[in-house]
Amino acid sequence: MYNLLKGKRGIIFGALDNKSIAWKVAERAHEEGAIFTLSNTMAAIRFGQIDELGEKCGAEVIAADATSVKDIEHVFERSIEVLGGKIDFVLHSIGMSLNVRKKRLYNDLDYNFLNKTLDISAISFHKVLQVAHKKDALNKWGSVIALSYIAAQRTLYGYNDMADAKSLLESIARSFGYIYGRESKIRINTISQSPTPTTAGSGVKGIDGLMDYSERMSPLGNATADECADYCIVMFSDLTKKVTMQNLFHDGGFSSMGMSLRAMDMYNKSLENDEINEIE
Repeated sequence: MYNLLKGKRGIIFGALDNKSIAWKVAERAHEEGAIFTLSNTMAAIRFGQIDELGEKCGAEVIAADATSVKDIEHVFERSIEVLGGKIDFVLHSIGMSLNVRKKRLYNDLDYNFLNKTLDISAISFHKVLQVAHKKDALNKWGSVIALSYIAAQRTLYGYNDMADAKSLLESIARSFGYIYGRESKIRINTISQSPTPTTAGSGVKGIDGLMDYSERMSPLGNATADECADYCIVMFSDLTKKVTMQNLFHDGGFSSMGMSLRAMDMYNKSLENDEINEIE
């Protein structure tokens, strides 16, 4: 351990179970000397394992609906009270799509579901930042991270309206990053993570095939949840004070690839098989 977060206070939104990236971030933040609170919905607290994580990290668990401004205000007020001062880092690891869960195609969306997708997965980030800003709840040179995915820039089959939500999420980071950077030297960034087998990610159609494809396409392979947690810790630390308004790809190089040797070999083999079938 490097004591990268020694003396820092934080809030981590979205930990559910030990598959969650937010869970891994909490463990690493604890190891690096931070104190923090954990927040998720009452249902997630009831059916997940977040209380276990709270005990492990000495962190108070605060129930909140991230779409409720009132609930978010309570999270910040209570966190400042129990942690003994303003906040140095925040993780937004929140996302959910009923259209994905209900297997609605993108050209047949339920718009009530879409509104919920955007509110939960993106607008909640704006609410977190706006509440923090109005309450002057973050320390100078603080750091806020939200987790994103490359579907914000590229079309990936099955990711559906979550792609729209991630695009909005990244835009919010840039817009608030300018305001917060100008006023308080606080940096706001998103991390675009490799497809990761979290509890939420498992609901995306074809996730296994997507993970295999990105693993083959990425020179370094897919980034794991533990590796994403390491990256978040660096972004929360004082080592990255001048990084803001960025969407940071943490995907083993996938975002810069067009065609890999492994993928080309597989494609050529499929062409050969097609030619053989045609001859037969």
